[in-house]
Amino acid sequence: MARFTVLGTADIPNQQGQLRLLSRNDEFTIKIAGVPGDLMNSRMHASEDALATLACNKIKSQPKPQVLIGGLGMGFTLRSALDSLNKEATVTVAELISEVVEWNKGELGQLTNHPVNDPRTKIHVGDVGEVLRQASSQFDAILLDVDNGPEGHTSEDNGWIYTPAGLKAAKSALRPGGIVAYWSAGIDSAFTTRLVKAGFKTKPVTVRAHTNGKGARHVIWLAW
Repeated sequence: MARFTVLGTADIPNQQGQLRLLSRNDEFTIKIAGVPGDLMNSRMHASEDALATLACNKIKSQPKPQVLIGGLGMGFTLRSALDSLNKEATVTVAELISEVVEWNKGELGQLTNHPVNDPRTKIHVGDVGEVLRQASSQFDAILLDVDNGPEGHTSEDNGWIYTPAGLKAAKSALRPGGIVAYWSAGIDSAFTTRLVKAGFKTKPVTVRAHTNGKGARHVIWLAW
């Protein structure tokens, strides 16, 4: 079996490690150096697709939908959001690491037909938490996939969006009738309780990692 080739590296802010983009034949993966397993893999993106479709299907009747995505990753969520929305939509993607944006403009773009080049896409290089704190009744849908979920974080800075303050900010950033979707590698009943306490109605949805319906069971919380 062919070995992976390193295509690029990027430092995670605040000395929290290094991302590595690797490829092998037609497969791409993003890892954190020295940490076992993949952070993302191009062969397992069904739940990233569903993060967008489950939420965007709820708001696609809006004439000019405004969507915020926290975390660009390999671009699968962005592509699914664009495919689910009309031509008048605007999708803002907040990505903390600028190199990830460049990877999507380059090698990774072929996976998803270059969604960062879509005129409906706006890229914000920075923390999605900053966008949430500054927004007020701005978005019809907010899609958050910045880490492994509320149970475990590869970066300590990512934990804020799952706190009561982060949930309050997300709720304030929604337009009336809007929806937030949170991606997670696994279920966390305490997070469901936290969402309810923050004033959301919520529904956790289990989605398989692979598009063929196999693989790990990931969870998407829909909150409105």
